[in-house]
Amino acid sequence: MGNLILRNFLRFVFIFLLQVLVLFNLVLDYPVLNKINIIIYPLIILLLPMRIVNSLTLVLGFILGVLVDMFYNTPGIHAAATVLTAYIRPYVLNWIEPRGGYSVESSPTMNQYGSRWFITYAAIILLVHLFVLFSIQAFTFVYIADILLKTVMSFIASMVFILVYMYLFNPRE
Repeated sequence: MGNLILRNFLRFVFIFLLQVLVLFNLVLDYPVLNKINIIIYPLIILLLPMRIVNSLTLVLGFILGVLVDMFYNTPGIHAAATVLTAYIRPYVLNWIEPRGGYSVESSPTMNQYGSRWFITYAAIILLVHLFVLFSIQAFTFVYIADILLKTVMSFIASMVFILVYMYLFNPRE
């Protein structure tokens, strides 16, 4: 149990630092590419163990969002999107549950359930997260075309980074 907590804490710190220190400063100054924001911190919520209590997931999502907001200077925007991500996680897990069900002792990783299942799981949650994030940033649906463009472009770039992370580090739990 202690090893599982330590592993998830170290993953939290590593992904958070990668997001706020490296990916935050990654700026693409090309006309279309400036719509891309590489967002990988929802992976922290995605990889939490199956047996974690939903209320704890919401609290961790809020803490993660507030910490990202502090670095990005966006009060509450990332926190709102991350809490929503933590909230929809159990519903998405129920929706895409494999035939044999989930092992209570596992984490939803590529290693446990396969790459096709993980890509579906990560794609659903990341799309919702990005759409909500950019909608709150714009604060109006007048810019819906811009919101959708940023969501799609950022989704593609973020999924590439998430899949690279998953293949490099291949978390078992």
